[in-house]
Amino acid sequence: MVRISERHLSCTVAVLAFFAVGLPLRDADALGQTVSTWKLGPPIVTYWNAGDKLTLTDEIARRAVTGGYNLVWVTDPSQLAIAWQYGLRTQLINQALLTASSLDNPTKLAQLNALIDRYKTSSAAYTYFVTDEPNAKAFADCARLVAHIRQRDPGHLAYINLLPFSCTAEELGTSGDTTAAYNAYLSQYVNTVRPSLLSYDHYQFLTTGDSNGYFKNLAMVGAASRQVGVPFINIVQACGWKSGLTFRVPTGNEMRYLVYTTLAYGAQGISYYYYDTGVTNSGGLINPDGAPTAIYTATAPLNREFVAIAMELQPLRLLGAYHAGMTPPGTMPLASDAPFRLDPPVPSMPYKTLKPVKGMLLGFFGSAAKGNAPSQPTHVLVVNLDYQADDVTTVVGPGNLEAFDTATRMWSPTTVNRTKLCLPPGGGKLVRLQGTASH
Repeated sequence: MVRISERHLSCTVAVLAFFAVGLPLRDADALGQTVSTWKLGPPIVTYWNAGDKLTLTDEIARRAVTGGYNLVWVTDPSQLAIAWQYGLRTQLINQALLTASSLDNPTKLAQLNALIDRYKTSSAAYTYFVTDEPNAKAFADCARLVAHIRQRDPGHLAYINLLPFSCTAEELGTSGDTTAAYNAYLSQYVNTVRPSLLSYDHYQFLTTGDSNGYFKNLAMVGAASRQVGVPFINIVQACGWKSGLTFRVPTGNEMRYLVYTTLAYGAQGISYYYYDTGVTNSGGLINPDGAPTAIYTATAPLNREFVAIAMELQPLRLLGAYHAGMTPPGTMPLASDAPFRLDPPVPSMPYKTLKPVKGMLLGFFGSAAKGNAPSQPTHVLVVNLDYQADDVTTVVGPGNLEAFDTATRMWSPTTVNRTKLCLPPGGGKLVRLQGTASH
């Protein structure tokens, strides 16, 4: 992946209420395009691979299962049998054929079609890797390739990962200040490419502190995904490297923080950058000798927690993500009269650039609104934003509550409208009103 240097921004904006897009994806057939029949299925847990050289092996598949991953990369359909044996879904990468230029070359087009026809027949097939971090000027070519894949194989996803909010307008291929440029980038992408899933990456852990665009990027991509009615996946930092700025290797607690904040903003997928430790990087999931790293060990239980919680939330809609304590750029404060609140309230704290965010994050979820009736939150994911210390809080709701156990995937009811939460550093707990099952 191309690494973009972080830029520290000071403006605070509301969640993407001003984001404008065109026709929703369900109307794609009105434009003469083939409608995708791809289904998300279980929430995605995957990793970023090392280009197209990570050939799937039995060892990699076993390690994926042990680590709680459910989507692996393959470089050729011949590796699908391995994925199928371990119950894994696959992403096919072929940078020679899965490119828009193949559509203009009869020989390559025939090879591309043969590749698609071979891949799509496997029950382990899930997605085609198209490109990483395209400039807006490349969207037209992306759209051509996505439309071709969708026409030939509507049941599987054409995957594109977008640039982060920390880019300049020039890097994005748009114009305006940072916020306007990124809004334009997202808008042009969904209108031109008409994706079935949004994906982006944003890395915040520097050796000098924490960059301040992480939550704003989550809010903007999450809002865009809800507006066009598609899920989104967040690629998070799992290694350290030097590229303009120096990024540190995250700790296990910081990885928990990334997992739970991603969930609280409504994501249905998480990916880790990246799989193996390279020459210029440290951390990652796997050492050069094939041994798992400390990050792999730390994320193995977190991946299962992610799937358990995201599966519970999948039938619902994020109604808002609210911060109590610090409110970093692009975030919304928790109102004192919110349907779910904390007792005692978390006092407001000043936010400072490069300093860790402190306080609590509450993601409100509920069923989609019917008619003119406003949606009411029935579920709340409470996250301790302090990744250096445990915290204890009490969540109070508009009725009797029950808490979700990620290990058993069972709910524990109470007879009162409050429940005490003991949250590990960066961790969270899902709570709901009794009688509001999401399934």
